[in-house]
Amino acid sequence: MKRAATATVDLDALRHNLTVAQTAAAGSRVMAVVKANAYGHGLITIAKALQHADGLAVACLDEAIRLRHAGLAQPILVLQGFHDVEQIALFAQLNLIAVVHHAEQLQMLRDSDSAAIRIWLKIDTGMGRLGFYPVDVREVYQQLKGSSAVQNEVGLMSHMASADELDSPVTAQQLACFNDCTQGLAGERSLANSAALLASPESRADWVRPGLMLYGANPFVSGTAADWNLRPVMSLSSRLMAIKQICKGQRVGYAGSWTAPEKMLMGLVAIGYGDGYPRHAVVGTPLLIAGKRATLIGRVSMDLLNVDLSSVPEAKVGDEVVLWGEGLPVDEVAQSSSTLAYELLCGATKNLELGINGEIGIGNESN
Repeated sequence: MKRAATATVDLDALRHNLTVAQTAAAGSRVMAVVKANAYGHGLITIAKALQHADGLAVACLDEAIRLRHAGLAQPILVLQGFHDVEQIALFAQLNLIAVVHHAEQLQMLRDSDSAAIRIWLKIDTGMGRLGFYPVDVREVYQQLKGSSAVQNEVGLMSHMASADELDSPVTAQQLACFNDCTQGLAGERSLANSAALLASPESRADWVRPGLMLYGANPFVSGTAADWNLRPVMSLSSRLMAIKQICKGQRVGYAGSWTAPEKMLMGLVAIGYGDGYPRHAVVGTPLLIAGKRATLIGRVSMDLLNVDLSSVPEAKVGDEVVLWGEGLPVDEVAQSSSTLAYELLCGATKNLELGINGEIGIGNESN
């Protein structure tokens, strides 16, 4: 029997968001980021729906193998690169692009006897995570160019740390650093994530790497996804499973953390943190009941939410409840939970089957 709690993906919205990215890219090629099970949306289904993207980016080799076995033929960039010599042979066999970001990988290439593979050299221009420091770039680049394990052209990439802050000077500083340390070096370049793609034209280079925006969430710290003509791809929904009247002064939920200010109707919704809804969502977090806004009361339980029905007195058992999706941005729910849309989207489908709506058919992709 189908559960009340469901997560549904709208592939038409996904393709719309890809078109927004392609328009913003203005001639740069688009490497669609589908790591982390396509941000929780279903890796294979999403990748197939993104057939008009110029390439795909994943976090690890396992994700790339799944894509190749599913018949995806686009260029695939593996952001973590290879972790040992044996993996290099798989990169060659599957025609994958490996990101090289630390010195041990250079030794692995020297020890490899597989066919040559494609490489993108990652530069740490200010993110402070993976990548070679700018001072080492030219030496590493020459090592890669001289390696028999590396195909002729070496790509050059970095990652924007603060592009989501529109007034931050860091993006311009990173771009200047990247341009300085790669000046005169041949090879395709890639810097822009979703936020940089939309707001920093100078960062677009040869390839852009949109992720969050493809799934209809806002890549900036302020504003909304709709400001950038993005449509929500995932809808998390459930049903109103019970309605009860509570009295003024009645305490609700674990630890009785919320007290009714008056006699009122309360709804109980069949979803909770066990289904990926954020446990730390605060009182007042919005949701939609039969298309109208209502608010969360009390603490989120493992498989139940308590809802104030004062704004929806006509609500009845069985009504649909939208936790985020069309009409209720996931970003708004994330703000009420002191987290990010990334975390909500990636976590919502770990225990739920994923329903798929779109032109290529209706089905589901289990995790």
